[in-house]
Amino acid sequence: MWRWFVKWFHRWSSPKWFYQVSKPWSLVLGALAVLLIGASLIWGLGFAPTERLQGNSYRIIFIHVPAAFMSQAIYVAIALAGAVGLIWRIKLAFYVAKQCIPIGTSMAILALASGAIWGVPTWGSWWVWDARLTSMLILLLLYLGLWALQSAMEREESGDKAAAILALVGVVNIPIIKFSVNWWNTLHQPATLKFTEAPPMHISMLLPLLGSILGFYLAFIALVFIRTRLEILHRERKATWVKEELKRLGGKGGI
Repeated sequence: MWRWFVKWFHRWSSPKWFYQVSKPWSLVLGALAVLLIGASLIWGLGFAPTERLQGNSYRIIFIHVPAAFMSQAIYVAIALAGAVGLIWRIKLAFYVAKQCIPIGTSMAILALASGAIWGVPTWGSWWVWDARLTSMLILLLLYLGLWALQSAMEREESGDKAAAILALVGVVNIPIIKFSVNWWNTLHQPATLKFTEAPPMHISMLLPLLGSILGFYLAFIALVFIRTRLEILHRERKATWVKEELKRLGGKGGI
């Protein structure tokens, strides 16, 4: 079992092997994501029943919750990839971490923006300095810091390492986001989904929410595959196989 894992790990750490294998996966996962997100949003926004207390304003949950989940999960993925790159010096891990940053940034912005829209009918305000909102804002600033570090360094390898260190330091903010509603008095409602408790929502609301979350995850993986393929072509451009691939793409088009 261990030998199989080591072999699998080394395969995925090869830029050339990753480039070859990831294309079909990105197409399949991308198609599944579009179908799942589309169906879930149509169901949730158009056909799910009206919530007893919040009325129709709750429907933004089908966008807000997946975006909030993804913004945190992607940051953890960046920190883990950075740790792999720093410890085992696997350059592909840095490529993946770099390409996760803009996706995570967009998810954090979407989560904050949709939360603000939700806050108007719920709290009567676009923004309050609530523990959950403030820690989410810090997460967005961390993403922007990672992006700035990647861009500021003259050598890309230095930017990779600096961003990895910042990601590992900033990961302490993730449990603060998750447990802020339990640790402090906060206007933000408790977690909608918990592994230890039955969800406090009807199945007709729960299913499109779960579908939307899964769709966001699949879309993230597909986008990471696509973006990392482009990063590999850029970083490994001096390799013979990349030169040959670029010639082939020049004739056929598409990655």
